[in-house]
Amino acid sequence: MEQLKATLNQLIERLNEPELFRERLETLISVYPFNEYEFIISTLLGADILSLDEYYELRDAYLDRNLYLYLFEISAPRNFGEQWAQGHLKTLIPDLQRPTKKVDLDYSGQYDFWLETAVGPIRIEVKASRAVDFDSDEPLYVKALSVNSSKRFDMNFQQVKPRYCDVFIWIGVWRDPIRYWVLSSDEVANKRYYSAGQHRGNIGEGQLHLKDDNIRDFEKYKMTARELFDAILAAFRRQFPSGNQTGEAVHDAV
Repeated sequence: MEQLKATLNQLIERLNEPELFRERLETLISVYPFNEYEFIISTLLGADILSLDEYYELRDAYLDRNLYLYLFEISAPRNFGEQWAQGHLKTLIPDLQRPTKKVDLDYSGQYDFWLETAVGPIRIEVKASRAVDFDSDEPLYVKALSVNSSKRFDMNFQQVKPRYCDVFIWIGVWRDPIRYWVLSSDEVANKRYYSAGQHRGNIGEGQLHLKDDNIRDFEKYKMTARELFDAILAAFRRQFPSGNQTGEAVHDAV
């Protein structure tokens, strides 16, 4: 958004009376779908300051920089974390199953996915968060960050329960890319950033903040979408190198 605003401001300066136009913008009443940007662009087109081809280029460049901005418009955390994130992951790894007591007699909602593999069944927990300007009180879609932004962000993965799954998949959403991290539950539980006891009395449940000042510490767990399936297997093998899954993970930090 910052880049689009800067470009439009430069073009506004080429109007005959830019200050008068800016004064009108300050009192502009917007009613969907007519808004500030529609008004600016239509004025620039009408004044021959912006050609139609230049508008298409401007639009395409903005879309490329904001492919996932629509995900910041999902206001309910449950809709984002469960409906979108889990659905998105299922499209990337179709073999993921919704767990039931038919595949896991002890299942009662502790984790999100069950994956049958050659090394054994893997219990997977999915956590998703969005990168937004930590110092802004604007709505999510306004303070959404580009991955190249230097602004502070804090993606808080909450209700983390390492003892109930084998592998974690974290999904981080920026305006322009989606990123993935795959860790074994032991690796999460023993990370110095993991804080056990998110809520008083909730034993074995904690949270972890993935922030601008610690995200590099998780670089080795970052995977592309195409690498996710193999990364799940690798994380499982790190946790169970002998291949003998006990059915319940054991953690030094829990």
